[in-house]
Amino acid sequence: MSDMSSKGFHSLHPASPQDLAGGSGVPQVDNALEPIGIIQEISGSSSSIVLDLKRLQECSEDGDPSVALAGQVGSQIKIRVGRGWLLASVRSQKQDPRNAGGVHAQIDFLGEGDEERLTGRIHGFRRGVTCYPIPGALVYPATTNDLRQIYASDGRSTIQVGTVFPTRDIRAGIYIDAFLGKHFALLGSTGTGKSTSAALILHRICEAAPQGHIVMVDPHGEYAAAFKTTGMVFDVSNLAMPYWLMNFEEHCEAMLTSTGEQRQEDADILARCVLQARMKNRLAEQMGRITVDSPIPYVLSDLTTILQNEAGKLDKATTSAPYVRIKNKIDELRNDPRYQFMFSGMLVTDTMADFIGRIFRLPADGKPISIIDVSGVPSEITSTVVAVLARLVFDHAIWSRDEKQRPILLVCEEAHRYVPNEKNSDGSSVGRILSRIAKEGRKYGVALGLITQRPSDLAEGVLSQCGTIISMRLNNDRDQAFVRGAMPEGSRGFLDSIPALRNREAIMCGEGVSIPMRVTFDDLEEMKRPASADPSITELWRQTGGEEASVQRTVMRWRAQGR
Repeated sequence: MSDMSSKGFHSLHPASPQDLAGGSGVPQVDNALEPIGIIQEISGSSSSIVLDLKRLQECSEDGDPSVALAGQVGSQIKIRVGRGWLLASVRSQKQDPRNAGGVHAQIDFLGEGDEERLTGRIHGFRRGVTCYPIPGALVYPATTNDLRQIYASDGRSTIQVGTVFPTRDIRAGIYIDAFLGKHFALLGSTGTGKSTSAALILHRICEAAPQGHIVMVDPHGEYAAAFKTTGMVFDVSNLAMPYWLMNFEEHCEAMLTSTGEQRQEDADILARCVLQARMKNRLAEQMGRITVDSPIPYVLSDLTTILQNEAGKLDKATTSAPYVRIKNKIDELRNDPRYQFMFSGMLVTDTMADFIGRIFRLPADGKPISIIDVSGVPSEITSTVVAVLARLVFDHAIWSRDEKQRPILLVCEEAHRYVPNEKNSDGSSVGRILSRIAKEGRKYGVALGLITQRPSDLAEGVLSQCGTIISMRLNNDRDQAFVRGAMPEGSRGFLDSIPALRNREAIMCGEGVSIPMRVTFDDLEEMKRPASADPSITELWRQTGGEEASVQRTVMRWRAQGR
């Protein structure tokens, strides 16, 4: 350990005669008790250390996997400060040009804990740093026992989702209240196990809270298979979402086809006519004053009749063209079988309370999650349907403040579709309502979960509102840079390993975890997995038979625009 001595290291535990191996004079080093480096420079959130290459090589052969990785990028090290320990993560390494046996490393401080006098282990770990070390302070490997204390739950409700890397048996826990109460984002490129990991987390939440209230927007129909026994699945065949639940902005998205100046003209006409149609309901008479946004049932035929009557008036401000345009679009929606889940004549009765109870799982009856499969919804109206669902979640939370609070978790798969950044924004209402939930939802008991493979296409403000970020492997440089900007300072060492993560591995940081951690997710039972596995092309191409009948059935469904 001459390199260590030259940098001012001194063994805290000199070898005793019993430590000598068979009288050979070679001490058996306890790597956990021997320093591996010294502090070189101190700054606020991060600092630099010098590591001894010989000691790192000695540690690499240790039986404790945490000690074996000590000093490597993404590993944890500890520094003695007074009577306690300071924990840090190694962010980067480079060779010391002045000393072939030295390695310069940048570290990020994670938190501090007290020392058990008998064992020397860390206990009572807490985030943040109150007392910084001084240059020359010794650096030690963090052991699995240390990490077990650090990652242990502090008594708050947790769900176990995997194993902390590099340990073999330390469980990775997520604090449910902080995880949901301050929103979360699950990010990862296609093929990294993102959908299965999302299903795992939601299954664990459902097991911990069987009377919970979770609404998941599923654009590809993947999650129905995963939650068929523990949740309710809604698609175009049974969603039955009444058109009159739309507010005025959503009406415009669904019923107006014009652009520019004409659109404003059409919107003014539609506002007057929808309000008149709502006023025809007896509910409106009982309530007195209502607005065009009030969720009062009305009949589509009443709306088209009002449009016809308004078009026939001689004192109208415009030609009849706008009225005809709107009426034709409404007739098209009524007659198109693809829109029957929303514009059916059967949806006129006041089913609002029943619809909200079914979708929001009020009561849950042991099935706390609703999977809203929008894969069969026509693409022109998908964002409007998601906007209505998201707004109903938020409005329900606002108007139920006088009742016993029932927090609701809204999870959006492919979130970059609905809350895109400014460059990709089309000005749709769904982006505005989800942005509002991200900013204000926690005040009203609405939690938001965003799942996406393209975080750089998300609105910046929305991702920054997510208190917990779970990042799986991201292959795109722009996505990596975007996530790096959204994650807390102390996670930098972990962030650099994002491109090197294996499938089903993730970096978790933020409010929902004790400290940033690299996690290997648990295996999920086959029946609980989403239908998102990649098909084996070579295997499928070896199979033959029944192609003609299959094409015939496909054409029939294609023409019927149904399944």
